[in-house]
Amino acid sequence: MSADRFASTSPTTPDSALAAPESRHGLSRRAILGGAAAVTGAAAMTAATVTPAAAHSEKPSTHWADYEHAFPSVGSVKRRARLVDYEVVELAALLRARVVTAVQVTTAYLDRIDRFNGPFETYGDNGAYNAFVRVDRSGALAQAAAADKQFARARSSREALPPLLGIPFGIKDSVAVQGLEAKDGSHAFDGNVALRDATVVHRLREAGAVILGHTACSAFSGSITGTFAGNAWNPAYVPGGSSQGSGVAPVARLAAACIGEETGGSIMMPSAANGASGIKPSLGTAPVAGLMPLSPGYDVLGPIARSVRDASLILSLILGPDAANDPLTLSAPDPFPAMPLTARQGSKPLHGVTIGIPQSDWMRTSQGVQAGTAPQDTYDADHSAAFNRLKQQLTSLGATVKEFPGLDVTLPENDPYFSSSDVLATVDGSVVSPSSAVLSPNRYEIRYWDAVKEFAATRPADQAAALLSQYGRRAPGETAASFESATRFGGAIPASVRVEGEKRRRKLQANYQAALDKADVDFMLVMSLGAQIGLRTGGGFPVYRAYYQLPNALTWPMVSFPIGYDSTVGLPITAQFWGPRFSEPEIVQAAIDYQDHYPQYHNAAPPDPVFTAPSKIAPRELRIESTTPPELSNDPLVAEEALR
Repeated sequence: MSADRFASTSPTTPDSALAAPESRHGLSRRAILGGAAAVTGAAAMTAATVTPAAAHSEKPSTHWADYEHAFPSVGSVKRRARLVDYEVVELAALLRARVVTAVQVTTAYLDRIDRFNGPFETYGDNGAYNAFVRVDRSGALAQAAAADKQFARARSSREALPPLLGIPFGIKDSVAVQGLEAKDGSHAFDGNVALRDATVVHRLREAGAVILGHTACSAFSGSITGTFAGNAWNPAYVPGGSSQGSGVAPVARLAAACIGEETGGSIMMPSAANGASGIKPSLGTAPVAGLMPLSPGYDVLGPIARSVRDASLILSLILGPDAANDPLTLSAPDPFPAMPLTARQGSKPLHGVTIGIPQSDWMRTSQGVQAGTAPQDTYDADHSAAFNRLKQQLTSLGATVKEFPGLDVTLPENDPYFSSSDVLATVDGSVVSPSSAVLSPNRYEIRYWDAVKEFAATRPADQAAALLSQYGRRAPGETAASFESATRFGGAIPASVRVEGEKRRRKLQANYQAALDKADVDFMLVMSLGAQIGLRTGGGFPVYRAYYQLPNALTWPMVSFPIGYDSTVGLPITAQFWGPRFSEPEIVQAAIDYQDHYPQYHNAAPPDPVFTAPSKIAPRELRIESTTPPELSNDPLVAEEALR
């Protein structure tokens, strides 16, 4: 099975469920976001019809000049200790001025991968960072050499250059890169060679990016803690998951930036754990065609980098409609609101912005979900100090930062969808929850189980058994799990039940928006992690947001950024902005403005580790028997059942 064959083509969803939210004043915020410091990523997308056989929608090169203002002048680029320490926009400026070459940049990253990554194709502790599970060295160097030729040609032709020309990227192991296997964190998918690039990878290539290879992810993208990779700041600690390698690589200086995927925490948690700057887009913002799906209708692809302005640049280049391959992208504004690429001028760039701290954003500790306790009351001393400092910093930039109730999703009247205990139907002997009423038919429509079944039929018995164990279902009264049982359940959910599930999802969205509107809040400030993270040997997350899946259920975007470091191990402390659907420009601009005034956090680099212990290469395990509790799962149906 090729990775693009197991791609999410996104199920049809009622238009009313996909409508972009309007502001409480009756005027869409989209009409007033952006400005001189922004560029519209999707505006230059071709309007030509894409036939079903076409792999991707294209971006014409004529719009590349629109990005030149995003790059600093060479003279203003602060000298950094190493070539790999420069941000993406800084590297772009240096490459354009021919201060460095793309081959030099790519070689610098490949050299660090050689020194610090450890053996490839390891889903376990490989004795080093293990951020990359495979690297296309010859392909990356060839791409870099071609970029240098394009730079040289442009000196005389004056042609506009793609914004990411010569910039090395890592791609999550669940995303198709032509010619490479995509294994979604398990050798059970050995042989899953991509026939073509995922749309997002294709758009990165069109923008000039050098694709280094695949970054490690949790087994079947199933855990928000992660143990295959080592944390960028101390490899003995968890890296966050499931996009663990994509969270580690930019901060550890193994790639300039990466692509992660999130179903429920998979971009935010590794960004938080490693102190990266990551953006989880709204559902429909960037295409997911070419992704090995977990939950269509939740899954999103987004950038993880060292700075938010880098991540925003990347998002502006990968977003936009892909009508033939991902119909959900048709729900996003087209053209998309302008993504900010530079900070706003002045000492009060956040003047007029109201940021709310939801007091019912319950945290989970070792004693369970702390319902009724304000989230900041659960933070450890270092996180509490950093959070209070952040509030003061945001206020100094002109923002109004205030506590507000938020929406308590433990109350059924507030949340009839996410983690609801209601049973909408019984199908094939199994109950159908509101979220299952949406997600199970979505999986059925993209042939989720049939695609795996067909691939498994071509593989050795051990792989086939591992895939059946992961994806099969055993209905009540059946003696063994089967793909057929899973397909039968997903396909038998009545349309009326599915509509009811979608209706409840929209009700949750409306309730949460109403909570913001009532408090006159533009977007929210939260902390995904509230205490020092644990060791890879089983520590996990001692304090974290219990409802980390909620933004994906809402389809709302988030941006994560570092705000300090703990006083014992030196691990990063991070915060997240979280806003309504398609508010990416607003929350990203605020984060860019923050980092412009407080660059010390995202510019910090971890010390190079010394790996003295012998490699602990795991055997070729086809399925990691997870010890991760269900409440740490990225699968919404698993995590929500634990909350119920």
